[in-house]
This record gives sequence, C-alpha cells and structure tokens, in this order.
Amino acid sequence: MLKKYKGSQILFHWLTVLLIIVAYATIELRWMAEKGTWQRNAVMITHFSAGFCVLILMIARLWLRARSKTPPITPPVARWQTGISHLVHTLIYALFVVLPILGLTSRYLRGKEWALFGINMPVATMPDPATASMLIDWHETLAPMGYWLIGLHALAALFHHYFLRDDTLRRMMP
Repeated sequence: MLKKYKGSQILFHWLTVLLIIVAYATIELRWMAEKGTWQRNAVMITHFSAGFCVLILMIARLWLRARSKTPPITPPVARWQTGISHLVHTLIYALFVVLPILGLTSRYLRGKEWALFGINMPVATMPDPATASMLIDWHETLAPMGYWLIGLHALAALFHHYFLRDDTLRRMMP
C-alpha cells in the first residue's frame, strides 16, 4: 500500500514552498531598495522569476496529482476534515496558478521593459495600461490570501502530526 506521495510530488511541493517564500519575501522587502536602482530591479526580477517558476511547478503538480494516487491517511480522518482539506488544497492550487498569471500578464500589457531570470521578455505592441493596472490590483488583492491559506495548511499538518498523531505530514516529507 502507498504510504507516501511520489518523490516527484514531494520535490515539487517543497520547491514550490521555497519559491513562494522567495516571491513573498522579495515583494515584502522591496522597500529596502530605492526605486530606479539596480538593486530594486534585481528584487523585482527575482519576484517575477520566482512567480513564473511557481506557475510552472503548480501546473506540473496538477498534472502529477491527476496521474497519481493519493496515499491514504492512517488512521483515517473524519469526512468533514477531508472535505476541508480538499477545499483548502483547491484554493491553494487556484491561487498560485492565478497570481502568477495576473502578475506576468500585467507586466506584458504595461508595454514597458521587464525581465525573467535577467532575460528581457516581450511586451505588448499596443500597451493597455488600464487593463495592466486592473490585473496588478487583482494580483495585489489576492496575494495576501496566500498567507492565510499557507498558514491554515501548515497548521493543519502540524495539528495532524502532533495532536491526531496520524501520518498526514509524514506522507509529504522527503
């Protein structure tokens, strides 16, 4: 019987965690670099690049999730807990697919130079600053949900591990 997630699922999960930390940390700490400096530019390129990687990893994770069996939790948990778990996972996957799409699309539509991994990306030949602004507003409005969803997800894993003493957390550990 399957006791843990596949190695690729575990790797992609923890890489996603790392990249989300980088994306959030760079945007939260960007104030430390003055606008218009190479340092601020490096911070923003890092934020965009981490977000792009999160998008790719989330798509890969969705593909793996659809093709792989989920190891059962031992001992089994109540149905309501499974329902909440599915809801939170769905929201996490949706958020971390939508956020990078909103952010990257807004950069494209601004019509101004931007880069991923230090490589200049294409820009819209007919910029649409109004739509770009709306997309970045949505990006900035939805992003704080990530803190809450990740916090809830992590607290639930720790609750299962230390209080319910099931294998929920161990299934995703390397």
